[in-house]
Amino acid sequence: MNLLTGNRRPTIALLALLAAAACSAADGRPADALTDSDRRRIAAAVARRLRAAPALRAGGDMVARMLSVYPDSGRVVSASGGRVTVEHDSLEAAVRTFWVTTGQNMRNPEWRWGPMHVDVLSPEAAVVTATYRIPHLTPQGAPHVLGGAWTAVFARRDGEWVIVQEHLSDDTGEALSPTP
Repeated sequence: MNLLTGNRRPTIALLALLAAAACSAADGRPADALTDSDRRRIAAAVARRLRAAPALRAGGDMVARMLSVYPDSGRVVSASGGRVTVEHDSLEAAVRTFWVTTGQNMRNPEWRWGPMHVDVLSPEAAVVTATYRIPHLTPQGAPHVLGGAWTAVFARRDGEWVIVQEHLSDDTGEALSPTP
């Protein structure tokens, strides 16, 4: 019942309008009204964004490049190595620690993605699950491979696709033995 008029109809109509708005995409279409073309375009944009970040041989500030797929500030949920962080500052510290202790010591590294499974959830959200391998040489010249599986939830913010949640699962088994 509407508290001002004692009439239920305006309240029900307002609730229906709010529910419809919540289910609509930013362009006014219902979220489930994405065309196959829309889904392919969004999936390709998300995959391009993800593939561009880990250019390990590109030079420059590698930490900044690795962080470029995340929002500049605020909440980012990241699960890796049995730990969860929820703030951008914690994520940045973890990426910087990885780079200083491991990344910068890799010789001739090459980031190799396995198949990327991209599910477009809406015009503003997508999730990617993929495997990756980073074959390289240790500082002593021995072949070594890092890798695992990664699931990342992307959201479109200020026109850019950024990771808002992720889970990395390291693979330390036989699957990572160096490729001949």
